[in-house]
Amino acid sequence: MNKIHTSNPFFEKYTAPHETVPFDRIKTEHYEPAIREGIRLQNAEINAITGNPDAPTFANTVLAYEESGELLQHVNTVFGNLLSAETSDELQELAKEIMPLMSEHENNISLNEKLFERIKTVYEQRDKEKLDPEQAKLLEDTYNGFVRNGANLQGEAKEKYRGLCKELSLLTLQFSENNLKETNDYELVLTEQSQLSGLPESAMDAAAETAREKGIEGWVFTLQAPSYGPFMTYADNRNLRHELYMAYNTKCTHDNACNNLEIVKKIANIHLEIAQLLGYDNFAEYNLVERMAKNSESVYKLLNQLLDAYTPTARKEYAEVQILARQEQGEDFILMPWDWVYYSHKLKDRKFNINDEMLRPYFELNQVKEGVFGLATKLYGITFKKNPDIPVYHKDVDAYEVFDKDGKYLAVLYTDFHPRAGKRSGAWMTSYKGQWIEGKTGKNSRPHVSIVMNFTKPTQSKPALLTFGEVETFLHEFGHSLHEMFADTTYHSLSGTNVYWDFVELPSQLMENFAIEKEFLHTFARHYLTGELIPDELVQRIVDSSNFNVAYACLRQISFSLLDMAWYTRNTPFEGDVRAYEKKAWDKAQILPTVEETCMSTQFSHIFAGGYSAGYYSYKWAEVLDADAFSLFKQKGIFNQEVAESFRKNILSKGGTEHPMTLYKRFRGQEPTIDALLIRNGIKK
Repeated sequence: MNKIHTSNPFFEKYTAPHETVPFDRIKTEHYEPAIREGIRLQNAEINAITGNPDAPTFANTVLAYEESGELLQHVNTVFGNLLSAETSDELQELAKEIMPLMSEHENNISLNEKLFERIKTVYEQRDKEKLDPEQAKLLEDTYNGFVRNGANLQGEAKEKYRGLCKELSLLTLQFSENNLKETNDYELVLTEQSQLSGLPESAMDAAAETAREKGIEGWVFTLQAPSYGPFMTYADNRNLRHELYMAYNTKCTHDNACNNLEIVKKIANIHLEIAQLLGYDNFAEYNLVERMAKNSESVYKLLNQLLDAYTPTARKEYAEVQILARQEQGEDFILMPWDWVYYSHKLKDRKFNINDEMLRPYFELNQVKEGVFGLATKLYGITFKKNPDIPVYHKDVDAYEVFDKDGKYLAVLYTDFHPRAGKRSGAWMTSYKGQWIEGKTGKNSRPHVSIVMNFTKPTQSKPALLTFGEVETFLHEFGHSLHEMFADTTYHSLSGTNVYWDFVELPSQLMENFAIEKEFLHTFARHYLTGELIPDELVQRIVDSSNFNVAYACLRQISFSLLDMAWYTRNTPFEGDVRAYEKKAWDKAQILPTVEETCMSTQFSHIFAGGYSAGYYSYKWAEVLDADAFSLFKQKGIFNQEVAESFRKNILSKGGTEHPMTLYKRFRGQEPTIDALLIRNGIKK
């Protein structure tokens, strides 16, 4: 065995609890050799399948393929996750080598004619094999996956597809890097106390802490959510709000190395070219075949239904905020986007006497964590135990063992809460290891799951005190983690969140509903200094204000969905002005005046570097589902264990083993309608 192998932890059996990733031993130089070795091993496994003299069967072809590439998948998962959660210049440079390597390898498999021929044979003779439903679904998904990845392409078209995939992998990486760099590079440095007028103590403390960390005198505000959000909400200085808003909303449009304008065009055009190469009119039609929505007509139908239902209310909401702003600023005042959050917050405070600063003391991070974990215990009987012996990738990360209601080990959960330079913005759930039944031993191999967020950090004088929105985000990502942790399927590729993209947000958005339930809040929301339980009248104000500007928020989500669909329903390559195209695409969902220089597309990672290309509508689609599903909890009691058990059994544990609508109807007893959402939002009585 060579020196690289002997010193590389990826080649050893992991000895940490539950064979978790030895983050403490992995170095940047370990990835490339491990990935190259993973590729070599999987190639050997594929050659064994294609070289098998026996007739193709489910076991010797489809199952053998499903079980191939274990080392490669593992190393690539660790690498990809850390590229988002704890990156460095070295990792990003390495990614430029690894991404094309992986793209080429994946294409070598999906375009392998001998392998596809065997899979196709099994697929065409599937009636003879007497497959159980899960085997049948794996076969169907495997066959369709090959077809959708170019297996039926011939000659020049096949090589063209290969080249496009390679180019796309590099462009999406560049898009993300540019976005992260622009976010990290910006600083609003304030040196005068008067410039902080309106800001709460928590925001000033955090800005002072950031300045200290950077060795700067004064206060530093950044484009990270915990800094940007409070500034836009509370800062009285309109010019500074304008400055920060423009910095955020022109990210990756400047004349520098981080400009994403051309990259946006290239990514959209490559998606189109790939789709047309595979016989579709556009990328949306290609993508939506494997979605609950099925086609772009269904997506537009939902978006237009929501537009019709919410626009009148959104216009009233805007008018109300505008009236308040003019009372303060004069009749000629025009409410601009950098004024919206500031005056909305004032109106909300005036109407409901509630704001984030009132609530923060009741949402100390550790208490919120106990509340969220406790909710899972109440619903599903599962428990969490912190284990310091499980290695983590950063000192801010904690690792928990999760035990099922019968005391059996269920999963490992990593929690990673605060922003830092090496972490991209936003919040997400990911896995370091999925769930499946090991073929040789029959052992149920349990998942290792991670939830990653960018919450308000503790300061020298206060612990991490969350906003209400951050509590909702925690519940959302935790909902995704339950989908992974409860996975109980035979095959890895059908397990956990491996479901249709417009179904994957149901478990996460369902959990958000608990945030405004008094019974839930009373389990953990205590003042971090006095221990006083959050007062009932404050909870009532949370409930009363929960639909404040809900129509505006809905239109904002619709605008993002319209933008996404505009990029991916194109049938011809895009050569125009990205900003002008964007403004036209989402125009009918805009309530506020538009600002010419701003651009969402250049930083819209969901659709240009994530999995949401022609899929952003999924959030609204899943909202219809989650409102309908939660109405059953409301009917039977929010901690009702029978309803929770049914949700676990019929949805959370099933992964992608059956069509989502089949699973949903089994849980709910009916198809969802938009009514529950309209009622929840107060749009329909």
